[in-house]
Amino acid sequence: MQNSLSLSLSEEEINTAYNSEYTIPTVTEAFCVHKASAQLPGLYRKSSLFTLFQDLIRYGKTKQKLNRAEWLRVFDVPKRWFWHFYAISVFWNVFLLLLSINFIYQLQSYPSWLTGMLKILTGVPSFDGQAPHLATVLVQLLLCVHSLRRLLECLFVSVFSDGVMHLVQYLFGLGYYIVLGLTVLCSDQMEKGPGTLLSQLDWIHVAGFVLFIAASLLQHQSTVLLARLRKGKSGRVETLAHRVPEGGLFDLVSCPHYFAELLIYISLGFVLGGLSLTWWLVVLYVLFSQALAGQLCHDLYISKYELYPKHRRAFIPFVL
Repeated sequence: MQNSLSLSLSEEEINTAYNSEYTIPTVTEAFCVHKASAQLPGLYRKSSLFTLFQDLIRYGKTKQKLNRAEWLRVFDVPKRWFWHFYAISVFWNVFLLLLSINFIYQLQSYPSWLTGMLKILTGVPSFDGQAPHLATVLVQLLLCVHSLRRLLECLFVSVFSDGVMHLVQYLFGLGYYIVLGLTVLCSDQMEKGPGTLLSQLDWIHVAGFVLFIAASLLQHQSTVLLARLRKGKSGRVETLAHRVPEGGLFDLVSCPHYFAELLIYISLGFVLGGLSLTWWLVVLYVLFSQALAGQLCHDLYISKYELYPKHRRAFIPFVL
């Protein structure tokens, strides 16, 4: 079997990683600013700039008690529109997966518009000859599975309140999975693989797949437990109020579904071979974005419930 732990980085990896450097500091700085804002004097926390910052990073229940000017509410869209993100992701990533399969078995290269986009993202015109690797196809398939599961959960499991998110967050979410699908193709080192796809299978692909399944089950369990807080024994929605979640990994962290999301992206990094610099930058972005969302939820639970378990962390057990 091919050794997927090659230590060389392709020029595509370096260029795509460079192009990703502008997104990661943004969410990292947002997390750090939020953590530091607790030490700010009350006067600064009442300023318009601080309110705008909080409006842009919060959504759902963490936004409900934010004292905002009326003009800021014009940009509110329902949080239940989350399903739009996953619907777009399913259609887009299934489309890219079919193009990759067609490339492999019918020897029809990617459309010119797609190779043009990949060239812009990487700065290297090298996407016109070699079919994608097994790792790339596997990650595309797992992304489709993940997006479909989350879409079905949003539509048939989760119980959304009247929470909102900012229009900027919504537009970013719509574009995120489009760019994510392209990032998978950019992460493909496009070197010639030895023989058939199956001969490229390595232990790290299997390890990533196992972690993906475990993390997906954890996220689904957490989503079901959250939904049950608003449903009766009959399965019907009885309340939209927020309650303290319990059971599963909720006994250790406030947001295990965010932790599971991070694990899913880590698992995809393993499936890609473990050394895709571009993808690990994506994982770093997910780490800080989920840490920010988890910390906001954790802070809300602590302030709202006097008896909230003190041993719980925000989203990584025993760590954060």
